[in-house]
Amino acid sequence: MREIVLDTETTGLDPADGHRLIELACVELFNHVPTGRVFHRYVNPERDIPAEATAVHGITADMLAPHPVFAVIADEFLAFIGADRLVIHNAEFDLRFLNAELKRLGRPALGCEVEDTLSLARRRYPGAPASLDALCRRFAIDLSARTKHGARLDCELLAAVYLELIGGRQPGLDLAAAAGSGGAFSALPRPARPPRPHAPSAEELAAHAALLAKLRNPLWNPAEQDEGSPRLG
Repeated sequence: MREIVLDTETTGLDPADGHRLIELACVELFNHVPTGRVFHRYVNPERDIPAEATAVHGITADMLAPHPVFAVIADEFLAFIGADRLVIHNAEFDLRFLNAELKRLGRPALGCEVEDTLSLARRRYPGAPASLDALCRRFAIDLSARTKHGARLDCELLAAVYLELIGGRQPGLDLAAAAGSGGAFSALPRPARPPRPHAPSAEELAAHAALLAKLRNPLWNPAEQDEGSPRLG
């Protein structure tokens, strides 16, 4: 099962106020495990970036000047996500901006199925903090690199959070990651062992008889072998 963890950074809070997308990242999952395939682009918003937004993500208009506008990356982005499920934290926010950018290009809104991890976290832990930082702390996911918001890092953190929200990963079962990198699976070496003889040794018979002598009403008694069935207490 293919899923895409997605995150954005923007110039502000509402595209209806003229705010634009400035960073877009996607991390591919297969059977809930990252495959290593990533889509990550900075986007020239063709406008200024308010200081309060830069304080959150650290991105300035000068930094984005050499980067393409959304129209240049739109086809590549849509091809990467395909029709697969999107995994987004507070999905309404990111989808508003993505759909606003697509609408400017005369493209239809995204029609993918969406898993909102914010809603998922609130259902699983009602009343508990459900921000990405809070969930990382809950699941002991390293946050040391997250000094500011960034779409790619946030996608990687969210992929780890999502896995915990849906039940967690068993150690050593990174099958999809290995498959995505071309790895091959092989069984662990097992030493050859000679077949055990069917007939017990005299020592084993004696030990078994001694054990039965200590049991009250044992389920199996050698004296009843001729009857063809075990004795049930």
